[in-house]
Amino acid sequence: MRPGEWVRLVDGKGRKHNFELVAGKRFFSNKGHLEHDELIGREEGFTVTSSAGGEYLVFRPLLSEFVVSMPRGAAVVYPKDSAQIVAMADIFPGAHVVEAGVGSGALTCSLLRAVGPHGRVSSYERREEFADVARRNVTQFFGGEHPAWRLTIGDLAEELPASGERCDRIILDMLAPWDCLAAAADALLPGGIVCAYVATTTQLSKFVEALRVHGGFTEPSPWESLVRDWHVEGLAVRPGHKMIGHTAFLVTARRMAPGERAPLKKRRPAPGAYGPDYTGPRPPGVPDTLSED
Repeated sequence: MRPGEWVRLVDGKGRKHNFELVAGKRFFSNKGHLEHDELIGREEGFTVTSSAGGEYLVFRPLLSEFVVSMPRGAAVVYPKDSAQIVAMADIFPGAHVVEAGVGSGALTCSLLRAVGPHGRVSSYERREEFADVARRNVTQFFGGEHPAWRLTIGDLAEELPASGERCDRIILDMLAPWDCLAAAADALLPGGIVCAYVATTTQLSKFVEALRVHGGFTEPSPWESLVRDWHVEGLAVRPGHKMIGHTAFLVTARRMAPGERAPLKKRRPAPGAYGPDYTGPRPPGVPDTLSED
């Protein structure tokens, strides 16, 4: 373990502490203090005792542990959602991935790991203060500037068309992903995937319907994931009292070849689905007024 790296200490009650190793510095807790120099130069995976007798397990933080404790400018994409995005958006080694809304850099770290040294991640962020936080977090996690990452300050809807770039995947983590749909469609290669990360049901509805109206994508697949841990101790096996419930919805769809349209999904809308209170985009074949009967 070297100065400048992050370390994760866990005590006997499961309390976690993350900090950067600095030669000559001390870590303080309610269990006394530890010298950073006691940790530097050792292989991770050991226990250390503080000045007041507290025992700590010492490891480098995993990516999933780093992102939930990193400094934040915007909310982070939780590990359960990052994993779903990497898997369901099929992020592969060598891919060129465009990311809109870099937030605090949590998802960016997962994307950079997935594309590997021969891939590219092009991130777009409209707010410079968020970009600054993300840049520090990504640099901290990888121990320096990542050669596959390019961060642009600006709106993807304007910057991506101007760049002329084509890409394999586009991830939209923003309030109004439908505003970037035209730019995403133009930049995605045929067979590419667009994936949106949205927090509310109204955003989910509007983006799904916008994809249908566009016509250049396959039928959208929306979902969410819930994670619950379990307590296991002899015969006392039960669900944990804490769980990571709703964080966001995910939506994916694949880009059709130029001039091609996916077959319309054969479905009868539920009563009232597109009634007088509905104000969003209407898929092909759905009239402006639809009876609730």
